[in-house]
Amino acid sequence: MGIKLFKQPELEKPDLICGWPGIGNIGLVAIDTLKGALKAEEFGEIEPWDFFYPKKVSIRDGLLKDLEFPTNKFYYNRLEKGDLMFFIGEKQPTEGERMYAAGEKAYHMANLVLDVAEKFGCHRVYTSGACVSPVHHTVKPRVVSVVSSEKLTEEVTRYQNTILISEMGGREDEGVITGLNGLLLAVAKKRGWESICLMGEIPDWLSGSPFPYPMASKSVLEVFADILGIRIDLSILDKMVARVEEVIEKVYEAFPPEIKERYDQRKFVAQAKPRGISEEDAKWIKEHIDELFKKGGEQGGEGPI
Repeated sequence: MGIKLFKQPELEKPDLICGWPGIGNIGLVAIDTLKGALKAEEFGEIEPWDFFYPKKVSIRDGLLKDLEFPTNKFYYNRLEKGDLMFFIGEKQPTEGERMYAAGEKAYHMANLVLDVAEKFGCHRVYTSGACVSPVHHTVKPRVVSVVSSEKLTEEVTRYQNTILISEMGGREDEGVITGLNGLLLAVAKKRGWESICLMGEIPDWLSGSPFPYPMASKSVLEVFADILGIRIDLSILDKMVARVEEVIEKVYEAFPPEIKERYDQRKFVAQAKPRGISEEDAKWIKEHIDELFKKGGEQGGEGPI
């Protein structure tokens, strides 16, 4: 039980890129799109039995066939600039009623992922997720980075549209990364590895939305393309962006005029110090978010994805 490798690819000090579901599925969409664009090949998995309940029981011709569990798979690809490993999970292991990875199961999975990466000589890990931020939904999402050492700060800030989390207004040089995105970085650092998290910005009021936020996934993907020195076809992601933007705009139009006016101030301030809606405005949006999305869905017909 645990790690199951189907093949032993010949890799030279590959970088590991990891993705899981999270807020807006920002990291997962970006990394899964990157993996698909590179046509990375599957070579192993972490068996699910110790981490998850079954998703469902499959039935065929009236007969019980199998239990279906969330998958957690490894992929690889060889590029001119260097070899890559991917780890993509359909779900984060949780304990109790927590939404994201926590507890002994999450720590065990993080170590299993790094055990496989270490086997192939990996010493750098990338994760990706969401950075909930008081920004306007029409502003291009930035990529907010967290790194494991001072040496890496200069590297990541060279990439387009990328800032350190300490450069965001109102955070007082501190922040928290929930779930496996943060846990894996910490465990990797404990092993002496370099680790980087690239988080796409998502407007605070959209952090609980029932659909992905591919605008931020696109920003993250553009940074990964810079890091890897490759070009990526973004046409599929652009279609998803257009559909989601249409729904969000209809939800935004349902805001009361006074909240919309204050919220629109976010368009005209420096992104490092965004402001606009008050705590009372934010509370109103949160209390009415389901109603707003319902209105947006009714006006927009079918869902965005």
